[in-house]
Amino acid sequence: MKIQLTILMIAITLVSCSGDVAKQPATSDGFAGIEKELKNEFGDDAYYTELTIIYNESIGNSISATVTDAPESLKMGQWTYSLGNWKQTSELSLELPQGTKAADFMFQLDKKIGLRRLGELVEKSSKKLNETKDINNPRLEMAFIKYPKNGNANEAQYIVKLQPEHGGTSFTFSYQMDGSFLEMDY
Repeated sequence: MKIQLTILMIAITLVSCSGDVAKQPATSDGFAGIEKELKNEFGDDAYYTELTIIYNESIGNSISATVTDAPESLKMGQWTYSLGNWKQTSELSLELPQGTKAADFMFQLDKKIGLRRLGELVEKSSKKLNETKDINNPRLEMAFIKYPKNGNANEAQYIVKLQPEHGGTSFTFSYQMDGSFLEMDY
């Protein structure tokens, strides 16, 4: 009886602690949970050309990613995560300028580019919006990694789009990869 109760408690703990991506908060820790899910789904060494987190009040977070585990194949999958499921929506073939490598036009989730940092910037943007526009409790509309089509990693940016809690004008914040603020636009 005691063993069964212990097993039941462990199972409940595992289920309650397993972070459903849709419910992850727009914070550093929440986005770290989303990155963990991406790595579970596509592997630690996956390459991306597009990665977007979109928040919808009725369904929570959804993710759009264009990803491959073999850049040299010039094939990538367009994937969407919504309502707890991953679905491949299309397959893409890349065309590259002669003498270039596909990986030069892609990014990986690692120490240089990561969702934990993007989550930190969502928090920073929310605070800045509160301080500069007196908007309390702005909610995430969208956050993404903007990777340049020319492959110059120095031009990559984190983009955070927030809106007031009850709708209205969206505010877009742009940051360099090191987290330095570039601009706010609305």
